[in-house]
Amino acid sequence: MKSVIIGTAGHIDHGKTALVKALTGIDADRLEEEKRRGITIDIGFAHLELAAPGGETLRLGFVDVPGHERFVRNMLAGIGGIDLVLLVIAADESIKPQTREHFDICRLLSVRRGITVLTKSDLVDPETLDVVRLEVEDFLRGTFLDPSHAGIVPVSSLTGAGMDDLKRALVRVTAEVPARDSTSLARLPVDRVFSMKGFGTVVTGTLISGAINKEAELELFPKGKRVRVRGIQVHGTSSEQALAGQRTALNLAGVTTEELARGMTLAPPLTFNATARVDVQLSLLTSAKPLKDRARVHFHSYTSETIATVVLYGKKQVAPGETAFAQLRLCESTLLLPEDRFIIRKFSPVITIGGGVVVENAPPPKIKDAAVYAAYLSSLAGGSRSDALQARVLSAGARCLSVADTVARTGWTSQQVEIVASKVSGITRVNDLLIANSALDVLRKKLLDALESFHRQNPLVSGISREELRGHFPEASPEILAHVLDHALKEKKIELSADLVRLSGRGVALKDEEAESQNIIENAFAAAGLKVPALKDVLAGLKVDKARAQKIVTLLLRDKVLVKISEELVFHRDSLADLRKRVAAQKAQSPRIDVARFKDLTGVTRKYAIPLLEYLDREHVTRRIGDERVIL
Repeated sequence: MKSVIIGTAGHIDHGKTALVKALTGIDADRLEEEKRRGITIDIGFAHLELAAPGGETLRLGFVDVPGHERFVRNMLAGIGGIDLVLLVIAADESIKPQTREHFDICRLLSVRRGITVLTKSDLVDPETLDVVRLEVEDFLRGTFLDPSHAGIVPVSSLTGAGMDDLKRALVRVTAEVPARDSTSLARLPVDRVFSMKGFGTVVTGTLISGAINKEAELELFPKGKRVRVRGIQVHGTSSEQALAGQRTALNLAGVTTEELARGMTLAPPLTFNATARVDVQLSLLTSAKPLKDRARVHFHSYTSETIATVVLYGKKQVAPGETAFAQLRLCESTLLLPEDRFIIRKFSPVITIGGGVVVENAPPPKIKDAAVYAAYLSSLAGGSRSDALQARVLSAGARCLSVADTVARTGWTSQQVEIVASKVSGITRVNDLLIANSALDVLRKKLLDALESFHRQNPLVSGISREELRGHFPEASPEILAHVLDHALKEKKIELSADLVRLSGRGVALKDEEAESQNIIENAFAAAGLKVPALKDVLAGLKVDKARAQKIVTLLLRDKVLVKISEELVFHRDSLADLRKRVAAQKAQSPRIDVARFKDLTGVTRKYAIPLLEYLDREHVTRRIGDERVIL
């Protein structure tokens, strides 16, 4: 069963609600005030099922909107999610101001299909009807409702004349409407909130994408509150699931009616982010006055409405009929995704002046070059999904873009992101991160430059620690840096030694006096055995300065030629190896050894004996039990 949402549009008292009732048998005016005053104030809903020529059932959901200029804001809350429009023009009045404004809104929202209906045809004679038809044809020529392909249907809601023709036209046009994507991520803009006895909190809206199942958990934007779907109705009938393109009512648990309002959106949890800034491609109506930079406007998208400040990129104003890139700074956060359409109305007097499409819902805090950034927005707005993803990843640079971030900024599923990424040759995937190959090339060069600089400044250190190296790449994630290191290692441009990184073939480069000092230090501790001198005394007799002497010691310690067993004592590795053998040989005579026996064995004083025994404990040669050690 194919579901299509149809919106009405047209001037007040041109018979929109009566037309919907004549088609469906449902009075879309639900408010007492509407019935008392005889005018539509808020959006109303109805539904109808028709049979397509192939036997398929078409489920049509109607969103009836108010025509009065004072209620255009309510009209905008209902028109945003429609698939096609019924432009209603009364035959006894022809084209009126709200006819033009509603039609402009439909064009700005990129509604691509519809039917023009001449209502109240029973109130005029055939000649007048022909004149009105000619006026309407001239008004619509060259638009998506061009009579040459969209047609004009005269009807009378009172007598029923023309209703069968209208239903046939509906079947023909709805057959051309592409089905909405039920496999995408769900979004339900809320247009009504109420409490129903025995059920509790209920919201309604047009499910613009994805699917919602009973018992599903959803997130309420912009509040971020979690709710659970207790029950679902689709076009007034209970259902286990709602699909994209259907009028949907959800019975929610975990939220009260006081916490809900028209303009909020329900979507999967932990997927999207509400935003107060969006970059857009904005078009001004030819009938509008120039729109200046920093102007305040009324912003409408789907069911949401707020005040926005228009910040133009590289322009002082937008001329009537012109299109430009801009940032809209919203007074209230809302959930918006690229390709969402919107309407802007003049701040005062409140009239429709333009609209457009969201291009980027996560703009950077600061933009250095407006022209360059406008080019980036152009690549997002005018290209394919591959072009858009490549532009976003290129813009992210070394910061890269995670799959989750991409989902939040595009509305694509993670599977769709992966498929698109696999088709873009200039992108590399590292775990859950997407990075441009050009950014990787920059990082690889930066790595080699950083290592070259380190070796030049630290000739007595064989390599830089990973932690210190990380500080040279604050913009890159640990995963990306690890990937860069791995790539350089495979290409044999670097070497790894424990936690140290160095250029291939580059180690310590000692000058003659440094090499001589190294030999002096090593020989001094090797000759001393276990009765080692103080390190500072050894260093004091060297030809090199203190800083270089310390680096030579660090080098000997790193290569484990010298071993530091306490803050004050350093030994040669051969001396310690000999000690371990002697202690192990004592096990044959006695499995235990105390401090006195150890001093006799080694010939050292208590100053050396205690630190050496603690060293043997750490090396698991001995284990202390009371005042003795067990030789392991």
